[in-house]
Amino acid sequence: MHDTTALLVELGSVILGLGLIGRFAGRIGLSPIPLYLLAGLAFGEGGLLPLGASEEFTAVGAEIGVILLLLLLGLEYSASELVTSLKTQYPSGAVDFVLNATPGAVAALLLGWGPVGAVALAGVTWISSSGVIAKVLTDLGRLGNRETPVILGVLVIEDLSMAVYLPLLTAMLAGVGLAGGSIALLIALGTVGFVLYLALRHGRLISRAVSSDNPEMLLLVVLGLTVLVAGVAQELQVSAAVGAFLVGIALSGEVAEGARKLLTPLRDLFAAVFFVFFGLSTNPAEIPPVLLPAALLAVVTVLTKIATGWYAARRAGIGSRGRWRAGGTLVARGEFSIVIAGLAVATEPRIGPIATAYVLILVIVGPLTARWTQPVVAKIQAWRGRDGGAGKGSGTAKSGSTAKDASTAKDAGTGKDGSEVPAARPAPTAQEELAPDRL
Repeated sequence: MHDTTALLVELGSVILGLGLIGRFAGRIGLSPIPLYLLAGLAFGEGGLLPLGASEEFTAVGAEIGVILLLLLLGLEYSASELVTSLKTQYPSGAVDFVLNATPGAVAALLLGWGPVGAVALAGVTWISSSGVIAKVLTDLGRLGNRETPVILGVLVIEDLSMAVYLPLLTAMLAGVGLAGGSIALLIALGTVGFVLYLALRHGRLISRAVSSDNPEMLLLVVLGLTVLVAGVAQELQVSAAVGAFLVGIALSGEVAEGARKLLTPLRDLFAAVFFVFFGLSTNPAEIPPVLLPAALLAVVTVLTKIATGWYAARRAGIGSRGRWRAGGTLVARGEFSIVIAGLAVATEPRIGPIATAYVLILVIVGPLTARWTQPVVAKIQAWRGRDGGAGKGSGTAKSGSTAKDASTAKDAGTGKDGSEVPAARPAPTAQEELAPDRL
């Protein structure tokens, strides 16, 4: 078969397969990311149907997928929102980093990967999936909940931290040493600061220059500008993904909204190609040996993410139920974890299989913890309250209320400013759980 013909046949089959996979994932209420990864494993070396002719094209598509993922993420935030989040949420961001990066770094060192592997795996376990979490919040009808701004604040800090972390990791992977890494970090910090300054002071002028009433022209200008800046950023060792993210931040208002609508389908297509390509670069035979460490790492970081969300919501004065919901929602890992592993796999090939297994586990578990963490905790608290009341032989608290009510009352407290925080209510019914809760 001619090379061009083979390319078209393979590419068409892959894209059609991704479309069917996405529809199936939507039917069962699951994120398509783990299915895309599995498809990549099936089509890669050692898989069921290895691809040959389209591998180079898929690699380019994967790079575009990363750029579009970060561009669309940047379009979600304005520079003022980023600055506000940094001012109000930085303690939560610090706790998030310590609790969730540490397990990855420790695991890498125990596996004998060295400092570079430790930094890479720390990033994989640290960053939550903004895409998966946004979809979960929408599906569960929680966009209006009081804890949702807290969740988004933590995600914003994580995303902005990538503007510093990715250049540093890239420098370490390139083996440029401490001096080269410091220069790369300074360039990254300077670039981020410069873009934020431009976005804050001159964001309207930038958006006006890019704006167009013609959707075709707007698409071409925004996409061309993003790819150009990503390429320049890559040349400066800042990371193409960070360059795309900063372009998204610089655009605001109607331009950002219009670009988001036009680019979302492209983002979804090339992001799917990216996840497939990552699966292609991983040999399926290498995953079973790392399932146990990946599962242990997943269990630890599920608990640390729940603790992170609980702490962040508590700082914001959110009630007990909202704290547990925030923690459970932050569990999912996805696109950034794969981006980090994709960067590191050339230097540390062993990170590919464990990152794939880890993301597969948590991208499935994440939506479940978002839905069930708070109800499960409420049931445990209610059970402990009834058990404690029965132990005293009375079954009621001193005030005459039931032990369950007394247990619930213990969840009430005060917020950071001294205001009263609502007490957690008993475990909700299925109907209550599905309805938006604004406590």
